[in-house]
Amino acid sequence: MKTFMKLVSFSIMTSLRGHRITFPVMWIIFTTAWAVKMNEDMEACLEVIPSLQYSCFKRNLSYIPTTIPPSTQHLDFSFNDLTTLQRDTFPRLPLLRHLDLTRCHIQHIDNEAFFNVRNLSVLILTGNPVKYFGRSSINVLEKIYKLVLADIGLFFLDRFNLRNLTNLKELKIGTNRLFSLALPTYAENFKDFTLLDLHTNNISVIRTVHTSVLRQMSSNLTLILSGNPISFIETGAFNGLYLREINLLNTISSTTTREALGGLSGLNVKKLKMGYFTEAGRIQMNPDYLDSICFINFQEIDFHHSTYFKLPSHILLCMSNSSKIVLTNVGIINREHVYFPNLEEIVVVKGKMAILPDVLLSHQHNLKKLVINYNHQTTEFKSFDDLPSLDYIDLSHNELIMNCCDIEFSGIPKLRYLNLSENARVKIRGLGLLNYPSLEILDLHGTEVEIEHDVAVMQNLKNLKTLDLSHSQIIFKSIVIFYGLSSLKELKMADNSFAKGIFGQLFSSLTALELLDISNCAIEDIPPTSFEDLHNLKNLILSGNKLTTMDFLTGLSLSKLKSLHTDNNHIASISPNVLQNIPVDILVFDLSFNPIECSCSQTEFISWIINHQSVLKDPHLISCKSSSLNSRVINFDPTHCVHKKRVIIIVSLFAVVIVFLLAALLYKYQFYIHYCFILLRGYRMSRQQECSYDAFVIYSSKDETWVLNELVENLENRPPPIQLCLHERDFQAGKSITSNIVDEGIMGSRKTIVVVSQHFLDSSWCQFEFELAQSWLVLRRNAGIIIIILEDVEGNNTRRLFGLHKYLRKNTYLKWKGNVVSNVRFWARLRKAILRN
Repeated sequence: MKTFMKLVSFSIMTSLRGHRITFPVMWIIFTTAWAVKMNEDMEACLEVIPSLQYSCFKRNLSYIPTTIPPSTQHLDFSFNDLTTLQRDTFPRLPLLRHLDLTRCHIQHIDNEAFFNVRNLSVLILTGNPVKYFGRSSINVLEKIYKLVLADIGLFFLDRFNLRNLTNLKELKIGTNRLFSLALPTYAENFKDFTLLDLHTNNISVIRTVHTSVLRQMSSNLTLILSGNPISFIETGAFNGLYLREINLLNTISSTTTREALGGLSGLNVKKLKMGYFTEAGRIQMNPDYLDSICFINFQEIDFHHSTYFKLPSHILLCMSNSSKIVLTNVGIINREHVYFPNLEEIVVVKGKMAILPDVLLSHQHNLKKLVINYNHQTTEFKSFDDLPSLDYIDLSHNELIMNCCDIEFSGIPKLRYLNLSENARVKIRGLGLLNYPSLEILDLHGTEVEIEHDVAVMQNLKNLKTLDLSHSQIIFKSIVIFYGLSSLKELKMADNSFAKGIFGQLFSSLTALELLDISNCAIEDIPPTSFEDLHNLKNLILSGNKLTTMDFLTGLSLSKLKSLHTDNNHIASISPNVLQNIPVDILVFDLSFNPIECSCSQTEFISWIINHQSVLKDPHLISCKSSSLNSRVINFDPTHCVHKKRVIIIVSLFAVVIVFLLAALLYKYQFYIHYCFILLRGYRMSRQQECSYDAFVIYSSKDETWVLNELVENLENRPPPIQLCLHERDFQAGKSITSNIVDEGIMGSRKTIVVVSQHFLDSSWCQFEFELAQSWLVLRRNAGIIIIILEDVEGNNTRRLFGLHKYLRKNTYLKWKGNVVSNVRFWARLRKAILRN
């Protein structure tokens, strides 16, 4: 569309060359050019939220489109090419709050670069190789609260002035080359400052003077030093400093850890995050390197290690005042009880505890959340004791073999969440779950579950809302297994089995149930009474079974159903009385991958499918079983089953279709029909017409500079002169473009020169001219086409243009290389090709 508009505009200007241009004509030309510019800009950027948010991400732009309205508040201009920021780079955007200039190749930022966007709150300059920073360039952004200067090659913070940024909350300057964490003294005025991100810099030494400004700032500050090669911290550098969080992941080296961490003594921090990540086996850490954390006052600790690390007992004692402990790849070797008076949450991932729970986990009176996942060698389970506040237990992915649960969790009176999924085996005793009336979520999926004596093991779980027994290898034999679950809302039991005759009464007590998943259970039939008590059921998943009918829908109990999944079953048809009982408010009905019988006996069912595609999930995946081509049901035409006047209807429909297709073909290909008449007219006229030009040049307007400076200069202006036909110079004004191409260009020239470039392949007019030239070559055997490859183009692109790829394979072409030696040979060969009869 853009290319066409440019051609139209250019044609108007060409046709007016040499004539007096009136004001109306000037206005037409101006508005046409403005429309083209507007169209290009609007296509360049995506309007995410009208008038408020725009994304120009990765559009290869070298300017900010002026069509972005002044009301814009969020602009993503990342991954473009700006190089220099100066006062006129940005249009006036007084309401712009968020500006992302990530990786825009910015090297130069003037003092007044952000003058027109001075109300910014967020500025992101990540990944720009800035060589020059105007000292006041950022200082004008007095309302900014988040500044990201990551990966810009920064050596010193005093490279620019941030004195006026008193509202600054977050400063991210990671992945640079800073040698110090010291902030300038004026940063003491940043009263709301909450984040200083210095990750992956060159900070190796931290002295007391470097933290002096941090002491004057908010105690709510997060300091990220991860990835820095810290080898020395001066004693007292952090003494008396209050932080919300400090991140020391992958900072302290294995040889200087004790000296480095010693300087952290006296630090007061809410969350301490530390650890070391290396390739397995590369570095063996000395356990003593953690001694200095005993002199740090922290409430939460998050300790990660890339390889297994044994935590010494005395270090565990240093964590005794923590409210939250997270350990990854860390083993606890202590076998004596340690009381944590403030501990509310503990997370142990990829540790090594052969027996759960460890002696340390009992008698923690304030513990509320316990997570132990992916522990190695964990197969045995012992009971918890004296955990009065604990309500959340996640012991998933541990290969546990345990009995459950009358004794094991007896010391947890407030247990609300219990996750034993993805373990080896759990046996639920007859009275196993009677003592946990507060339990709301029980997850056993992926664990082999054995239920003792097939009794009502859950009858006391009156507050249970979610129960997941999926993939648990259970064979449900007793109808009383779910008795007592009066509050249950979600029941997942996929990939299990049911004893014969049990299904009809299994769910009778689940009156509050809203979601039921019984997929992949090899169910062949569901009795109509199975769901008659599930008046609140909204989501029913029956995928992957062996159902042939859906008679369970005949009752009125499932009136609130919103989604029904019966995909991958053996359903061939659904009777009309069942279709009438499908809830009118249903939003999703999945019938895909069923062998639907597409026959005249099922026209009502097929018509229902066709008329309810908005409700059906993936209607194009509902296929006919009897068709050898596995055709879609939505493509089946039930009208062919009407016996009365069938022949007349079929003939009439056939005639209508033929007429419609002919009309559509005539309409769709009217351009090509007109194109054929032009060629035939030209062929008849060519017998009485002599050629006016030696060669007609087909090229993109974007390659005009090369054509005028090189092609015209070397052919027309060098002896012997060769007369070229150029569309912007030689086409007759007032004559249609297609007629000019045939009469003046192809028919009026002995040869045709095609200048191939990426612009040529992108131009619809160039493609049209080339197709005319090919057609003319077929009509007139003596016509010749000379191909010039102006720039390398990919083979896939040439295949898009009909005949070009094939022509290049079978014919010799010229290639422009642009050097002196090649040019002499190029022009000699081109002249010879043009002058040859």
